[in-house]
Amino acid sequence: YRSQRLETVRLGRLLARNFLEAHMKTILLAALVLGFCGLAVAQGEKANPVGTWKCEYKIGDQQRTSELTIKKDGDNLAGTMNWPDQKDEKLKDVKFKDGKLTFSAVRKFQDNTIPIDYTLTIDGDKLKGTGAAEFGGQKQEFDIEGKREKKDK
Repeated sequence: YRSQRLETVRLGRLLARNFLEAHMKTILLAALVLGFCGLAVAQGEKANPVGTWKCEYKIGDQQRTSELTIKKDGDNLAGTMNWPDQKDEKLKDVKFKDGKLTFSAVRKFQDNTIPIDYTLTIDGDKLKGTGAAEFGGQKQEFDIEGKREKKDK
C-alpha cells in the first residue's frame, strides 16, 4: 500500500511538473506577444501628425517651402497649408493611419488651380513623402520633407 501511494505521489508530481512546463511556455509566449503589442502601440503613439511642420521640396531645380498645420477636430484631423504666396489653404480628406498622413490641398498659381495629393510618413518630429499633382494633363510627383516646429514652453 505504501509503495502504491509513493508511486501515485511521484506520478502526481511528474504530471504537475509537465503541466507547469507546458503552460509556462504558453504564459511566456503570451507575455512576449503582449509586450510586442505594447511596443507597437507606443510606436504608433510616437507618430503623431498634430502640429506645425516646416516643409521643403523641389519643383524642377527650384527649392520651395511650405508650412503644414495639422489639428485634431473631434475624432478627425483637419489642417491648412501655407506657401509664401498663398495662405490658409484648407486640407481635404485628412487621414492618418499606420504612421502615414494623407490629404489633398489646392495650389493656386498664376490663374491655375492645381490639386495636390500628399502621402507623408511621420517619424517623431520629421516627415517625408511625396506630393502628386496633375498639371497640363501630366502627372508630376515631387519629394517633400519637413520638421515639426518646437512649441515654446
